[in-house]
Amino acid sequence: MANNIQAIRGMHDVLPDQTPFWQYAEQALRDVLSAYGYSEIRLPIVEKTELFKRSIGEVTDIVEKEMYTFEDRNGDSLTLRPEGTAGCLRACLEHGLLHNQVHRLWYYGPMYRHERPQKGRYRQFIQLGVETYGMSGPDIDAELILLMDRLWKKLGIRDKVRLQLNSLGTIAERLVYRETLVSYFQAHLEELDEDSLRRLETNPLRILDTKNPAMHQLVANAPELMAYLGAESLQHFNTLTATLNDLGISYEINTRLVRGLDYYSKTVFEWVTDELGSQGTVCAGGRYDGLIEQLGGKPNFAVGFAMGIERLLALMEVSGNIPQTRTVDVYMIRVGDAAEREGLRFAETIRNEVPGLKLQVNCGGGSFKSQFKKADKIGAGYAIILGDDEVSRGEVSIKSLRNGEEQQQTLSQVEAITFLQTL
Repeated sequence: MANNIQAIRGMHDVLPDQTPFWQYAEQALRDVLSAYGYSEIRLPIVEKTELFKRSIGEVTDIVEKEMYTFEDRNGDSLTLRPEGTAGCLRACLEHGLLHNQVHRLWYYGPMYRHERPQKGRYRQFIQLGVETYGMSGPDIDAELILLMDRLWKKLGIRDKVRLQLNSLGTIAERLVYRETLVSYFQAHLEELDEDSLRRLETNPLRILDTKNPAMHQLVANAPELMAYLGAESLQHFNTLTATLNDLGISYEINTRLVRGLDYYSKTVFEWVTDELGSQGTVCAGGRYDGLIEQLGGKPNFAVGFAMGIERLLALMEVSGNIPQTRTVDVYMIRVGDAAEREGLRFAETIRNEVPGLKLQVNCGGGSFKSQFKKADKIGAGYAIILGDDEVSRGEVSIKSLRNGEEQQQTLSQVEAITFLQTL
């Protein structure tokens, strides 16, 4: 017996009984984004490797360890996208969308990182990304936070997440801070773990984000970036926090929040939870004004965020906010040659007259009993019963399968359509 081929480790299937849950969350995302006037952009899954080296940074964990990179038949180095910001910005630059224009964009789809699979972290994961361009003030930073706050409320998990904020200042301000930070850690080399020793030479700010408990006290005593910010960066951050105060949005200032990518500046934020163990970040983002010029565009302003959908769904699940969705509202049972023929015709009439009704017709034959079992198994709310006798009289029977209503009612086809329109 041949061995069955299985899915690649860290890449999982979403089965039919799970997809309604996904569709519910996806529709909520679309509804909220539409309410704020954001437009969808659809991007390639594969990009030139150079795009991510230039944007994310060659010495980040993503580029050094996690990217799925390969050569195509032309010898070009290509990469399955590990994140969406660089590709979205590439598209906007390529198609001339940034010159004297303002954009609010979103995208949705799979991203790829070769890391150790665990609950809430996969090698292929689905991500929502939101990017805005051309707006320099903290008001657009606040709008993104308001958008997320509205989404949490819509999904019933607002009390399960909290907002953390920090400012990374400008690149120039970070360079000054970087020297001070390196000096501090060099004085405590014996306390640094292997990852931190490597980052000390490449990306020392990432040491502040260490998950190693043995280093938490060392990091807590490190100099804070906020003390090195200039007047303009401080004003931007203070205006943002004042705006959030006015709007009643609670937050925590986390001076150790640095994000994992090189392109962030000024505002950075994370929505975190205590419900998912070590995978506590549900949504994260910030301002990345310098990245546009870094990728060859003229200086401009940008801020956005990304959200892993698997982690979002896991939070909804542990919070008990799994929506009751139904794949099929009505199941049509047909027994007899005439009923088989008439059933398909009548089903199309119902679909024409009752848009949005989820109607499934039994196919493949079977007794009344076996067809009722199928209707029950898929969770249909009602059964339409059609036998040859009903066909001869121009009638159907309708039976509730979920409301404890045992009585079966017989209606004309016109009356049945009227009834179905009330569901």
